[in-house]
Amino acid sequence: MVRTVKDPAERRRDIIAAACRLFLEKGYDKTTMADVMKELHIAKGTIYHYFDSKEDLLIAVIDHMSDEQFAVQQAILEKSAGNALQRFEQFVIAGSRQSDHETVIEHLHKPANAGMHMLLLARHITVQAPLYAGLIEQGCREDLFVTDRPLERAEFILAGIQFLTDTGIYPWKEAELQRRIEAFPSMVESLLGASPGSFAFLLKVFK
Repeated sequence: MVRTVKDPAERRRDIIAAACRLFLEKGYDKTTMADVMKELHIAKGTIYHYFDSKEDLLIAVIDHMSDEQFAVQQAILEKSAGNALQRFEQFVIAGSRQSDHETVIEHLHKPANAGMHMLLLARHITVQAPLYAGLIEQGCREDLFVTDRPLERAEFILAGIQFLTDTGIYPWKEAELQRRIEAFPSMVESLLGASPGSFAFLLKVFK
């Protein structure tokens, strides 16, 4: 039988995709490099040619998931129109309706994926903050926002919202979660120097 030789970039993508599936389904700790090799029918030398360790492979998986999320978010942002507040609303609401979002979150909330979950959230914040910072800069030019630190404000907003509403990290009771959700619009308005009520649309995301 003729041995199939894949392009190195394609082979690397295959390994990352297989590892991502296995990490989500079995949990990072319970997945071995041998599992990934078996999934793809590749030799030990092949997988270790691309990744020095399982930890190295995990970082590649996190980067891959974040890059995919960034591409989706960037496409949504490019389609948005209007002033900064209008684009903010379109961007946030459309981004919350991604079809595979719930499936991925369900997997990440498994105890076995706690470490992967935290790494992914942190990476998402780092990658996505510049997109939000661009909207904040637009809002400042339009006199809708007042801040000389758009990127840092974006990072604080994303970190606060993503971590404090994640029930995989904080097992809030419904009332506890709702109390925090209701505080987000005014807190964002305060951070950005925006008019009261201008970010009330954030409450739609959590319905």
